[in-house]
Amino acid sequence: QTVTRKCGAAERMAAAGMSVSEALQHVGARIQTLSTQLGRAPARLVAVSKTKPVAALQEAYAAGQRHFGENYVQELVEKAPQLPSDIKWHFIGHLQSNKAKHIARIPNLFLVESLDSVKLANTLDKALPEDRAEPLRVMVQVNTSGEDSKSGVEPEECTELVRHVATSCSR
Repeated sequence: QTVTRKCGAAERMAAAGMSVSEALQHVGARIQTLSTQLGRAPARLVAVSKTKPVAALQEAYAAGQRHFGENYVQELVEKAPQLPSDIKWHFIGHLQSNKAKHIARIPNLFLVESLDSVKLANTLDKALPEDRAEPLRVMVQVNTSGEDSKSGVEPEECTELVRHVATSCSR
């Protein structure tokens, strides 16, 4: 199970004097405890790298973190080549179709968590390399609030978008 949470825990822990590796160890222990209490498999921790320097990501990597999330296309494009290739990148921000080709070139892009249109699905599928080892994972973002300022597909269009991805997107 993947849960991406932007709760500021890392910032609070850093303010308390914890290093990145100590913060990861603390959060990992909390996840393990809750998983055991609930009788469930542990959730996957995705470390959000938004505005963080590469050195902090390298510290997290050295501590065993392999899943990283990024909100901004430009930051992901700049950071990914500077870090080990076994990192699994999650794109968690709003993705415009005209920027999709930039992240599609990242070989270790693992998951796009904000798919919200057929146009974006088609653009990503077309831009992914033909020799990609495995298909790109996606999560459909649904705008359940109905607010124009929020991204996501309308709830009544969700099923059609999922069907389109399953039947028409091969990469």
